[in-house]
Amino acid sequence: MDKIYLLTQLQSLRQKLHEIAEVRGSLTDPAVLAVSEEADQLILALQYLQRNEFELPSTNRDKHR
Repeated sequence: MDKIYLLTQLQSLRQKLHEIAEVRGSLTDPAVLAVSEEADQLILALQYLQRNEFELPSTNRDKHR
């Protein structure tokens, strides 16, 4: 997946999370938790991409030795 797309989606979910939490008045409301879980999945995907970005250059360097 594209990093920019994931970051945009995460920003959208953050806004949605804030709005739902404000309306529902609780951070433990099921609707808030559902959006939070979506955000968690995006964060994990971004961390995976970032980890791979840092590992690839060293992996390529090792192949040339």
